[in-house]
Amino acid sequence: MVIGVPKEIKNNENRVALTPAGVAEFRRFGHTVYVQVNAGLESGFEDEEYIDAGAVMLPTIEDIYGIAEMIMKVKEPIASEYELIKEDQLLFTYFHFASSEALTHAMIDRKAVCLAYETVEKADRSLPLLIPMSEVAGRMAIQEGAKYLEKPQKGRGILLGGVPGVKPANVLILGGGIVGTQAAKMAAGLGAHVTIMDISLNRLRYLSDIMPPNVDTIMSNEYAIREAVKTSDLIVGAVLIPGAKAPHLITRDMLALMREGTVLVDVAVDQGGCIETCTPTTHENPTYIIDDVVHYCVANMPGAVPYTSTVALTNATLSYALQLANKGWQKACRENDELKRGLNVVNGKIVYKGVADAFGLPLDDVTELLQREEEEEVNF
Repeated sequence: MVIGVPKEIKNNENRVALTPAGVAEFRRFGHTVYVQVNAGLESGFEDEEYIDAGAVMLPTIEDIYGIAEMIMKVKEPIASEYELIKEDQLLFTYFHFASSEALTHAMIDRKAVCLAYETVEKADRSLPLLIPMSEVAGRMAIQEGAKYLEKPQKGRGILLGGVPGVKPANVLILGGGIVGTQAAKMAAGLGAHVTIMDISLNRLRYLSDIMPPNVDTIMSNEYAIREAVKTSDLIVGAVLIPGAKAPHLITRDMLALMREGTVLVDVAVDQGGCIETCTPTTHENPTYIIDDVVHYCVANMPGAVPYTSTVALTNATLSYALQLANKGWQKACRENDELKRGLNVVNGKIVYKGVADAFGLPLDDVTELLQREEEEEVNF
């Protein structure tokens, strides 16, 4: 198979979809890999490293899309890329369709095969390609939140861990999944008083067992959230519904309950956000203020630490990408239910329920679609 790795062009997105080590693995199985010039530079990988690993370097993004059968990316295509995408071309990347109707319709119109990292799902419902970036984002949420609590950043002027004789900050984390767990570990390690809310009592029991004494667990509901935001200094939104739009747990009217300089970090912003007043920002202009509350809503947080993120992402995606390349996407998805769950849009049809529900669009059955594909292959 011919694999293409374009340079990411979303604002301040410094990651790249494949390391030189990943290129070498594709080459070991006889595949051809084209990488755009300087695609890995911001992640710390020089063009010469890709060449040494067996990649062919191409100068422009148009060249990459024009030649590749499978495009490997980090973030969803942006508007300037839509016209470059070919019918039947496989795109393997983070899409987060439920938060963008324009992107969804564009991929339907292009009749591409869109396999989303974030909905590849194991039998135990874990999300293996989302986990590494969720780990990064969860830890970064505290790192960034601590910075924006500083007075020059319009925060409350509180040191997250306090000092002897002065109370530490109160950190509220909504969601006890991967993001929430990593955020809690970081905040607790820095000495903050941490509260995690989740709707799963089993998850709260688990977190209560593994977390240090300065972490409390509370069952999540609207009343509990309204009470908690009154005394929270940093609030992290860490709620995920795979492939679907995140629910608004912090509503507009709750801002009035918060103290001036409270910081909100919505890690779920690329899936619509779980804080009603959050809209996507960039690393260039990461925050804005509403009702004296600081909002940090960067949609690609791990892009700020691209070396760590790129290596972690390739570690997770490579085995799946090799299956797609070795077998073709149709056979790979028929034989691997994890990959099949990653299919969101196929040749103009939506095959993932969360995306169809988000925009009231018709849903095709992915199993039937794959069976039709198999019949067509046999007849051909």
